Amino acid sequence: MSRVSKPYEIVERALELSTTDGLVVIADEHSSANLRWAGNALTTNGVTRGRTLTVIATADGAKGTASGVVSRSAVTADDLEPLVRAAEAAARGAGPAEDAQPLVSQVPSSPDFADAPAETGSEVFADFAPALGDAFARARSGGRELYGFANHELTSTYLGTSTGLRLRHDQPTGTLELNAKSPDRARSAWAGRSTRDFKDVDPAAMDAELAQRLRWAERRVDLPAGRYETLLPPTAVADLLIYQLWSSAARDAVEGRTVFSRPGGGTRLGETLAPLPLTLRSDPHAPGLESAPFVIAHSSGDSASVFDNGLPLAPTDWIRDGKLERLTTTRHSAALTGLPVAPAIDNLVLDGGGERSLEEMVAATTGRALLLTCLWYIREVDPATLLLTGLTRDGVYLVEDGQVVGEVNNFRFNESPVDLLSRAAEAGRTEKTLPREWGDWFTRAAMPALRIPDFNMSSVSQGV
Repeated sequence: MSRVSKPYEIVERALELSTTDGLVVIADEHSSANLRWAGNALTTNGVTRGRTLTVIATADGAKGTASGVVSRSAVTADDLEPLVRAAEAAARGAGPAEDAQPLVSQVPSSPDFADAPAETGSEVFADFAPALGDAFARARSGGRELYGFANHELTSTYLGTSTGLRLRHDQPTGTLELNAKSPDRARSAWAGRSTRDFKDVDPAAMDAELAQRLRWAERRVDLPAGRYETLLPPTAVADLLIYQLWSSAARDAVEGRTVFSRPGGGTRLGETLAPLPLTLRSDPHAPGLESAPFVIAHSSGDSASVFDNGLPLAPTDWIRDGKLERLTTTRHSAALTGLPVAPAIDNLVLDGGGERSLEEMVAATTGRALLLTCLWYIREVDPATLLLTGLTRDGVYLVEDGQVVGEVNNFRFNESPVDLLSRAAEAGRTEKTLPREWGDWFTRAAMPALRIPDFNMSSVSQGV
């Protein structure tokens, strides 16, 4: 056998080796670069490269079509035949797959399918690193310490199938998290950004934001648990609505297991969930949030099917002008539920028509309200209502008549994102944001700040 090493060659050779009824091959070429810092000084940096190959074999039997999935990293030419045979054996040994569908076909090939994978490296930080060094100097002179990390990943995915698909997608993913602490570590503030290339992040602006928050925290006000008017920043809104998206499988709703189930049967599609004209949408071509324009499924689950690999994705409104418009479906679950095919897409945008920044929303506050920084340790309490619990982190601030007057203690909250949308009194300007809790899994989000009149701070937390 001739030696093969390029990703498309690996895909083609794996397909040639197939002896079952159908084969899907996904080659993911990964590269990453990162910087870490502590106490206003860089501590580590590194660059990595890697490859993961996923082979999905299908086998037709008297009772239906079965699938077998095997994934391995660092795959070479010598590993291909054993990997394909393992996937085929898994398919032949499995029972019929519930989500079985004909493999996708007749999708135009990507013109760059045979090109070398895109790669990232330390050069992605060419402009960012010096700006970060300047931020260290300002922080040092201002009596604060900066901690954090910057990470950039680039994954080139090559998808080939026995039905003729040859698709390619390059996905850059960048995250920046910056934490500022007072020298005695008693005060802490956090800011995060998502980026495709680190050309649109400004460490100086982030440091200035954190410095202001540390100044706010010089005054401490202890408050009891209760319901408070609360300003949720875009990062917190993203964390809540990403979990809502993950919980919006149509089949689960039809079977009466989720917040989107209609009492007595069916789903809540068409119901008004929010009085504000909120539109929650995903679009693989959203500027600055671009994601794969076709399904890439390494395994099957509630919202994904390996049989749908290569299925083209289109802009999808999940909520439109406040009404529930779509629930996530695979081709299989769409057929079961009688709903349109609406696969999950790897970005999420909430538009509410607002024009105010978070700072302007603070200034417009009358009376008393809380301003959050971010949420973390979010867990589900009740799937029937999508009640979530979690903690505030890195700064909760008291707003009185348009001015931040101090920092208050942290809280545990109990809220449902679906219920929050129904009670939101104002949506600010939509902007790109980095989810704090789900940033390791979902980074492409744009959200407005939301004003909630009665956010439920269920208990006081000792978290920081």
